[in-house]
Amino acid sequence: MAKRTRDGDPIVIKKYANRRLYNTDTSSYITLDDLAKMTRENVDFSVIDAKSGDDITHTILTQIIVEQESTGEQMLPVSFLRDLISMYGNSVQGMMPSYLEASMASFRKNREQLQEAFQKGVEVNPMAKMVETNLKLMQNAAEVFMPGSKPAGKTPTAKTPAGPPAEPAPKDELAQMRKQMAAMQKKLDELDS
Repeated sequence: MAKRTRDGDPIVIKKYANRRLYNTDTSSYITLDDLAKMTRENVDFSVIDAKSGDDITHTILTQIIVEQESTGEQMLPVSFLRDLISMYGNSVQGMMPSYLEASMASFRKNREQLQEAFQKGVEVNPMAKMVETNLKLMQNAAEVFMPGSKPAGKTPTAKTPAGPPAEPAPKDELAQMRKQMAAMQKKLDELDS
């Protein structure tokens, strides 16, 4: 469940004409990076244009994605972007938001189920320890690249056989994990069909 203000409403972020963002909950100016962090931490917020009062949350979230994609570590494949763009104005445009939301919910659910299965397997299979470490790396990547993907509760730390926490994966391993995640999602989608 997303974190909200004390009264249960989303945190209001006001965007001023000078492009500054003001968090009304903390009474401080913030950046797009701060909003990205809030999103990853599952904090519910809405961005309001200070002059017009319009809700511009969608535009700001899209801007965050564009900035994340421009850092050199893209998550969205070109083919996906082309397909997405081609659906604007298409008869399926109205169905896409609910389809994408359902797909992400299914991905999160499947990831949690896989994690639980692997955790149970670790207890009875010594080779599963290696799988647990890979799963933790995938989860960390998902938390970084998918807003709201962090599961509720404390996540166990991956450990090496000696006991200390595993070291973070280098960038090339992260790219490999993205490919593996895409392949796993494809297989999960095929199973759901």
